[in-house]
Amino acid sequence: MPYDEGLAARIRTGLAAEPRVAERRMFGGLAFLVDGHMAVAVTGAGGLMVRVDPQRSEELLGRPRTFRMVMNGRELAGWLRVVGEPGPDDLDGSELASWVAEGVAFVRTLPPK
Repeated sequence: MPYDEGLAARIRTGLAAEPRVAERRMFGGLAFLVDGHMAVAVTGAGGLMVRVDPQRSEELLGRPRTFRMVMNGRELAGWLRVVGEPGPDDLDGSELASWVAEGVAFVRTLPPK
């Protein structure tokens, strides 16, 4: 399934004021990188893949429709999958902005690549 172009456009708009943002197709979707680190991605399976502080993963899993990211049968530490409702790409504006901010805030703590 192709990724949702509308959701990607909304993320792009939300990141417009951020410096050093790049886009790259990966994992069947579109990733948004900040300083060379993936912060958030629109996935081909629907919804978002968000990079977060691994120390906060448990806390963030308490948010609605948030799951551990699993690839090839393996959970990825510090990565969450967020799906909207009623469809996987239906995230409202404030919810989407909050997840994008989570991803950007964490990767800003990492040294630029």
